[in-house]
Amino acid sequence: MGSKGKGSPHTADEYVHAAAVGVDRRRKKALLGRATTPIKLTKTTTVSQLIDSYRDASFQARALGKAAGVFEQMLRDRKRPTIFLGLAGSLIAAGMRQVIVDLIEQRMVDVIVSTGAIISQDYYQVRGGRHYHGTPDADDKELRDLYIDRLYDTFIDEEKYWETDLAVSRFADALGGKSLSSRGFLALLAQGCKHDKGSILGACARHGVPLFVPALNDSSIGIGLTEHYHRFRKAGKKPFEISSIRDNYELTQIVVQSPATAAVYVSGGVPKNFINDSIVMSYIFGLDTGGHKYAIQVTTDAPHWGGLGGSTLSEATSWGKVSKKATHEMAFVETSVSLPLIYGNALQKNAARGRKRLKYAWDGDILNKITRV
Repeated sequence: MGSKGKGSPHTADEYVHAAAVGVDRRRKKALLGRATTPIKLTKTTTVSQLIDSYRDASFQARALGKAAGVFEQMLRDRKRPTIFLGLAGSLIAAGMRQVIVDLIEQRMVDVIVSTGAIISQDYYQVRGGRHYHGTPDADDKELRDLYIDRLYDTFIDEEKYWETDLAVSRFADALGGKSLSSRGFLALLAQGCKHDKGSILGACARHGVPLFVPALNDSSIGIGLTEHYHRFRKAGKKPFEISSIRDNYELTQIVVQSPATAAVYVSGGVPKNFINDSIVMSYIFGLDTGGHKYAIQVTTDAPHWGGLGGSTLSEATSWGKVSKKATHEMAFVETSVSLPLIYGNALQKNAARGRKRLKYAWDGDILNKITRV
């Protein structure tokens, strides 16, 4: 302990640690200006109240609360940015199918970019397939003998998947000789899914929401299209083909014709980069959009590995994909936990109230006009 002089110790009120001499007290007070608040739950706590309390907590609770807040802002923005939803991971098996459908139904997203697996699993369920409770400790050799596929703790009937593959193949037969973007193809496939109120394909068809799957070949749907391709080649006929560059062309036109853009990334993968690259590609049309006005991401990927999935939204600013003035937030929370909370918060706060749906006037691969309806 320090002292005023020999035999004269400081009192508790007078004591100052020697290392703290010269501290900028004004700056310190500013940094310590807002205390965290313990999360308190009651029997009637709502999702939106829980999310609000997260913002005054710490770690990923705070990050998730802030991400939900950014989602609210993009929904309430009077300039009505076009919201792109990027989907990756085993979201259907995780039980997120209805949440995604509800985001479409509630006018909270305007364009969807997904991995092929998610849309394949959606179509599998349209045709009567289901995902079943399993266990990560299952005997995978036995499962193989029974033609049961495992997604961590979830089982899928592989024989039903074969039927789905072949249904896609037969559907493509009527398109032989044509070339379409994934959006164009899925818009046709989705027409037969309108009856399914729990289907992503069906919801996109009912509301005219563009659905892009730039890596469609990397999925069960892609397997079905390959089976079609093989049969047509053997028969000397020209098969149907997906044009991935046409995907680029069509998606970028949506960006160019939007007053502003916003992005919601569920996990990372191809959809995240595809949406971001559409911002970069706008220069082809003579436009620099400045990047997304808003962006959020929920993921379990970590930034320090250098991969795309975990790369920060701030890093995307260096590429011009996210605006220097953007409001953005990342939460490192598993998506089957985080996505329903973000959606539930927006729903309970009626954040999309008055937000008009977009109508796209396509002439082949040319987007003539986007209107609000």
